[in-house]
Amino acid sequence: MKDSRDSLVNGFIKADGKRIVNGDGQEILLQGVGLGSWLLPEGYMWKMPEQGDRPRRIEGMVRDLIDEEKAAAFWEAYYELYIAEADIRQIAAEGFNSIRVPINARFMMAEGQQPPFVYHEGHLKLIDRVIDWCRTYSLYVILDLHGAPGGQTGANIDDSERDLPELFTDRLNVERTVALWRMLAERYKDEWIVAGYDLLNEPLPDWFSEYHDRVMPLYKEITAAIREVDKRHMIILEGVHWSTDWSIFDEKFDDNLMLQFHKYWNNPDTESIQKYLDLREEWNVPIFMGEGGENNPQWYTGAFRLFEDHNISWNFWTWKKMNTQNSPFSIRMPEGWEKLTGYLEGGEKPSSAEAEAILGEYLDHLPLAACDAYPNVSRSLLRRLPIQIPAEFYGYRGEGVSYHIEAKASQDIGFRVHDGVPMRMMTGKAEKPSYAPEGGKPWIEDNLVCVQLREGDWLAYDANCASADVFHLDIRGRIPEGTVDLMLQIGDREPELISLSDSDSDSGEGQWDIHRVAEAMPIEEGPVNLVFMVNKGRIELDWLEFIEARINL
Repeated sequence: MKDSRDSLVNGFIKADGKRIVNGDGQEILLQGVGLGSWLLPEGYMWKMPEQGDRPRRIEGMVRDLIDEEKAAAFWEAYYELYIAEADIRQIAAEGFNSIRVPINARFMMAEGQQPPFVYHEGHLKLIDRVIDWCRTYSLYVILDLHGAPGGQTGANIDDSERDLPELFTDRLNVERTVALWRMLAERYKDEWIVAGYDLLNEPLPDWFSEYHDRVMPLYKEITAAIREVDKRHMIILEGVHWSTDWSIFDEKFDDNLMLQFHKYWNNPDTESIQKYLDLREEWNVPIFMGEGGENNPQWYTGAFRLFEDHNISWNFWTWKKMNTQNSPFSIRMPEGWEKLTGYLEGGEKPSSAEAEAILGEYLDHLPLAACDAYPNVSRSLLRRLPIQIPAEFYGYRGEGVSYHIEAKASQDIGFRVHDGVPMRMMTGKAEKPSYAPEGGKPWIEDNLVCVQLREGDWLAYDANCASADVFHLDIRGRIPEGTVDLMLQIGDREPELISLSDSDSDSGEGQWDIHRVAEAMPIEEGPVNLVFMVNKGRIELDWLEFIEARINL
């Protein structure tokens, strides 16, 4: 699978109608991760309170605690250590084919500069270095201006100084932004491993909607400056209000555009992204889910399959952060970290020596080898075995391909409504599911959904096998009538007929049980397609799980 991915990461990519194609004209779907908190440190990834919710506030804390000279050395070490070659190598090894690099303008240019603008060459070389590593390990690079001069959102995520979107109220900030992008385009115009330029991250939440009409003119001005020096790289445009509102897109002004939306904790169903699919058809451009995550692996298995089934490139947020279980890697919290957060909230100030020791331990925890790994996260994103798939996350390619239901549901729970697949809340204590992140924790029982299948109904599930292995297949289900006859078909194999009964269950008749429906199946490397069909009777299905058999082939 890695060799197949590597062969597609080749040459400048570009928009070709609704597709992205590489330098050989082959279609490619970007599947990547964001390098959040590297060049724009984010307070929530540092487990900081509101007083440390953005780079300038975190920087102020570090200066206050260990003095300006030591603080400067701390940040240079931080930039060096947070993303190293080991990170890029591991991103590729886990099966991703791209990264998104969020950049703070202050990382590259001093704040408040007047023309002619001067850029921090040492910091630019850190980006050069990552680009070189990505060329080595076959990962496309998206450059993302996450914090524009003056701030494009007026919130903590863009390092806003006064919680105002001063990019849109101060002409000089526009000039700085345009010049910065022109400089980047000049620098990387010949770098084919750079996939494109993401001009502004999440501009203008709704409470600054009076400036919405300024976004597209700015996009056009930036693009014109880029095109003066760079004709080849793709331009990536985000909607307003956290990149969810595309109503600002009024003109397809370049022939190499991609439109971007973000998606975190709402329903992973086609209805939730239909407006983006509609504009893709109207403009005939590729679309990109450029930031999504901060949820749990259950949600990831549905949401990222949704994107791929609709031929939407995607980027997961984020590669690593502190004290987490819902990113591929977690940075361990240093001992005494609460003394820093307590200080920000008005508590006692640690001594300089104490703060220096805590921050030094944090730097020691940044390299990948010092982090905790959560491989189930990447497996869920890429639907890679072994994996558990919630039953409601069958394929999204429509009736006759991803599902068939003899009698469509007469009621719905507000999820995948147009499919007509009967579903219910498992305990009945909630009317509809909530896909809120809750810190990445698994959903509680009252929030679980099951599908209800009768004779003749079937659902199709897709996964991937990274290397040939042997797996069991378990399901968790409830058999209302005591017995049910199923048919399983995996790939081109002969269908397997299975009869299940709850008579031997320890849980009691009509209760939820885990059933092994296939044992010690050899599965080859590549796509895994499973059709789950009811031949006779009824079943309510909670999840399916491929489990490593742990036997020798």
